[in-house]
Amino acid sequence: MAHYQNILVALEPEKEDQAALRRAVYLVRRNGGKIKAFLPIFDFSYEVTSLLSQDERMAMRQSAIDQRVAWIRHLSHHYLESGVNIEIKVVWHKRYHEAVIEEVASFNHDLLLKAAHQQDRLEAVIFTPIDWHLLRKCPCPVWMVKDQPWPEHGKALVSVNLSSDEDFHDELNKKLVKESLELAAFTDSTEVHLVSAYPSTSINIAIELPEFDPTVYNNAIRGQFLIAMKSLRQQFSIPEELTHVEKGMPEDVIPAVAEEIEAGIVVLGTVGRTGLSAAFIGNTAERVIGHIKCDLLVIKPDDTSEDDDHDDED
Repeated sequence: MAHYQNILVALEPEKEDQAALRRAVYLVRRNGGKIKAFLPIFDFSYEVTSLLSQDERMAMRQSAIDQRVAWIRHLSHHYLESGVNIEIKVVWHKRYHEAVIEEVASFNHDLLLKAAHQQDRLEAVIFTPIDWHLLRKCPCPVWMVKDQPWPEHGKALVSVNLSSDEDFHDELNKKLVKESLELAAFTDSTEVHLVSAYPSTSINIAIELPEFDPTVYNNAIRGQFLIAMKSLRQQFSIPEELTHVEKGMPEDVIPAVAEEIEAGIVVLGTVGRTGLSAAFIGNTAERVIGHIKCDLLVIKPDDTSEDDDHDDED
């Protein structure tokens, strides 16, 4: 978390209360760094006014940008007056998510925050098409913010993949835990929990192999996961009672544990992709994301390659 010093906040175009900006200010006040409050805007009517010259259209466009800059400055004036380092930038761009991703890449932002939508405080977070584009394609970690204060003495739930011997899974697990612990150190006594889901026995196996004992199999799988979890938690001195190894599908287990411990944020890892495969962040992550009811932080590994076809973290 300490290296998140160059934060981009993707603002909501019509909201007076900007939850993502509020969360970014919370982080910067505790961790240092700077914020760019960023808003892409576009009005098609400005592009088709044939009676106006190109210069006149450009002037109208600039006037719209200036109005939005003034609006953002008004929204941010309490933060600015208190000394928070906030740069305000409004750009004219047809596609909101493309503008945000281009800004991240061009200015080396190391964290993107954007508000997620929700029906009410008890409902799961709703992700718009723009949110999905950002989660899938943004090159830096993406923090989707639910519209509620960061809980004092809150909890972060880190989803780790303990089912694979692949080196990249092990390294990504360590990165997720390390960055979550760094986040906890700068927030109000945030408690870091780890969770992993292990599969149950397929009914077909039990039917086709009468001598197969599903109880023995399930116990063996759980034992393997518990050993792997112990190895991971001990590397970071995380107490056993803050780890959760549960039977079931990740999209069921992770939201259920998050709700049970009243997590303020779920941290997921996804294998980064470029090129054509950038349209996917991984089946597991996409299923989990649709069911959580709190903030979400999505982190990619340090090294990604265009032909990487590995799935995401559980």
